[in-house]
Amino acid sequence: MSADRDTGVDAGADVGAESGAGPGAGVGPGQGTGGPADSPANRLQALFEGHRLTPTQRRIAHSMVRRASDVPFLSSVELAELAGVSQPSVTRFAVALGFDGYPALRRHLREVGPAEQSAGSASYNEYQQAVEAEIENLRHLAEVLADPRPVRKAGRLLAASRPLPVLGLRAAASQAYGFAYFAAKVHPDVRLLHEGGTMMHDRIDAAVRAGASTLLCFALPRHPREVVDTLAYAKEAGLTVVTVADSAFAPVAKVSDLLLPAAVGTGLAFDTACAPMLLGRVLLEAMCDDLPDAQSRLEEFDARAAVRGLFVE
Repeated sequence: MSADRDTGVDAGADVGAESGAGPGAGVGPGQGTGGPADSPANRLQALFEGHRLTPTQRRIAHSMVRRASDVPFLSSVELAELAGVSQPSVTRFAVALGFDGYPALRRHLREVGPAEQSAGSASYNEYQQAVEAEIENLRHLAEVLADPRPVRKAGRLLAASRPLPVLGLRAAASQAYGFAYFAAKVHPDVRLLHEGGTMMHDRIDAAVRAGASTLLCFALPRHPREVVDTLAYAKEAGLTVVTVADSAFAPVAKVSDLLLPAAVGTGLAFDTACAPMLLGRVLLEAMCDDLPDAQSRLEEFDARAAVRGLFVE
């Protein structure tokens, strides 16, 4: 990446690096996610800064960020189940952060950020609780966007890439499709990559040969191994990887040049992704700002749509 790094999450920080495997992607000192330092997620990320975490420990950190408000009240067994690791791994993780054990880590989290239950929340049913959690995710996204520089940088990169490949598999396929649908109205060449398989590397190669400089990826849990492999291949092919993910500690962080986090909701049987979807629309806006003919393209589309009677008034 260029020397003018002004992003919220860049490759090269110690957090998220594989032990003995060189730099990964994480949160650099003082960067966080761009939001206020007193938000639960940012407090956790600040705690992880400067620590070289193993893959298992990154998984625990990722799970903790996703459930930042609940973590101070989870037992080590509950956190292990949430992260899909063993209970001793949680203990070793706490020790790696400088605590005597997990109880000391949990006590610290309770002291620095006691959870406050909103008035009336105790009477919410499970569906209302899921909505409230998603509203909190959107509030956190608003805090992250208080520093617009990462999104503006991403917008410049996306606008300059001709063509622009947009990747999203499985749970993230709909996010990639939605972005590509709208982006195609203002960008001259958008290439949607939403079906995996043996042709994926061929499509990356074709985009690079055609002049692509940046790939946009939407990555949501559960994270397919193919997405991580594809991003690694894209970087080797010379593409700058911009990723919208559910956490700065998602598995795709180590293969992303610029990662923009937007949390997903986990209160229902299937995750909810309002914040990543909205972040995708914000990226579209930032990209339009760097496409001088974006407005004229939209007006041209509207004129053609009216002639065709495409929409019902």
